[in-house]
Amino acid sequence: MPTAAETLVAFLAAQGVTRAFCVPGESYVAVLDALHAHPSIDLVTCRHESGAGFMALADARLTGVPGVALVSRGPGACNASIAVHTAMQDSVPLLLIVGQVEARDLRARAFQEIDYTRMFDGVAKFTAEATNPDQVPELISRAWAAMLTGIPGPAVLALPEDVLAESCARTALPPVLSSDAAPSPHAADQLAELLRTAERPIVIAGGDLDRPGGREDLLAFAERWQLPVAVSFRRQDLFPNAHPLYAGDMGLSNPRPQREAFARADLILALGTRLGDITTQGYSFPEPGQRLVHVCPDASWLGWRFQTDLALAAHAIPTIAALSARNAAAPPGRAAWNAELRALHSADAAWSPRTADDGVVFPNLVAALGPRLPADAIVTLDAGTFGAPFYRKIAWKPGQRLLAPIAGSMGYGMPAAVAAALRHPGRPVICAVGDGGFLMTGSELAVAAARGAPLKVLLSENGSYASIRIHQERAHPGRTSGTDLINPDLALIGAAYGYPVMVVREEAQLPALIDALTAPGPLFAVVHSSLSAVLPK
Repeated sequence: MPTAAETLVAFLAAQGVTRAFCVPGESYVAVLDALHAHPSIDLVTCRHESGAGFMALADARLTGVPGVALVSRGPGACNASIAVHTAMQDSVPLLLIVGQVEARDLRARAFQEIDYTRMFDGVAKFTAEATNPDQVPELISRAWAAMLTGIPGPAVLALPEDVLAESCARTALPPVLSSDAAPSPHAADQLAELLRTAERPIVIAGGDLDRPGGREDLLAFAERWQLPVAVSFRRQDLFPNAHPLYAGDMGLSNPRPQREAFARADLILALGTRLGDITTQGYSFPEPGQRLVHVCPDASWLGWRFQTDLALAAHAIPTIAALSARNAAAPPGRAAWNAELRALHSADAAWSPRTADDGVVFPNLVAALGPRLPADAIVTLDAGTFGAPFYRKIAWKPGQRLLAPIAGSMGYGMPAAVAAALRHPGRPVICAVGDGGFLMTGSELAVAAARGAPLKVLLSENGSYASIRIHQERAHPGRTSGTDLINPDLALIGAAYGYPVMVVREEAQLPALIDALTAPGPLFAVVHSSLSAVLPK
């Protein structure tokens, strides 16, 4: 009779899991043993639990299969909690398996014990704790279904170490997964009529389209109905940025002319997005009186903060499919509206090289790199000011992938790049990260080095937590506190991992750096970037 750990691993393999990420712990050693006997699942040993969680997140975004991270109780689960929070905000299916204290010690304030159902309540879609081995098959099936129905998100399973090692009499059943929800024919008719009569519509495309076929369907839908498309926060790779119908993104610091134009839209179709605070510009868009159609698979987000003219508890792709059989027509004024939004985005995306006397102006580098990015490049971003030009100054093309933390989590970039390089060893992977983020999870580069993953690290060093420094200068000019960084020699760190190192101190070195970033093979590039260029003037 298999153990509960063996039943768990067999279930994961049956659902298409081919890789899991961990920091090993004695509290789930039975799972480690089961994985040893199940070679179809590649176990990646990470250097920190947050790195394991972020790797699982990135892997899930690239495959559509829930990412799996395994951590030990107490400190391990606490370290991994940042990934659970990110998965919830990023709408990514993530399974966090926590080895728990023995069942007899539950709620006894044992060494490293935490009640994970309480700890993760509010940041996970599903949390559960087994107290006997026969519960494990049911709980894993329920967790899997929760992660993949409605808006994807994380699940947390706490499994006591003795329970995992005991025999399990029950077999895990396939999870019950609901099919993608589609609008009713009547609702599709209503939506089609609204689209046909709107002179100044705009589509806000969200993460529900980040799945196989979603990008292609969105493009065909926009072209057929002649609809301008803006992407939700940090979803730039959902729509070809060079397309005449691409109107930009709904992100941080949108230019005033663009916001004013969006406020004149007579129909907003929020397609597969929750309409969170950044996408809605601090809950200020849509403005009162603007017609809103909100399509979201989780009905709890419909009517949240915004009054809707049509609310559809449906997925984006079947909604687009429902409209494909209906007549598409655009009023005569639509072409001028589309051209206006496109011109505003083009003006925002334009970049004239600038200079600074304290280092490389990082947007100069990004703007020059964009046209040279390979067609199948995967770029992972950490959180920080260095990332802004990647969202606004690169025209993302079909086939390229942008993996960035919607939740704004520092430390995401390096683990995500490692996961991407392992999942797609034949594709170029670039990790863009600041010095603050690199010193959080940069040790995961050891995983890439051990696995021979030839990713490229583009490290912007300005000696500051610059995003916070910007807020500091606006609120308390000249009163710097807590935002300066004194760094070790980052180039030596890259060399210690066995990566070829390039140090860039002057703008004149940028052409050589871009050549190196777009050539085959690994690279660790440290760019001494200007702090003054990003601070308020």
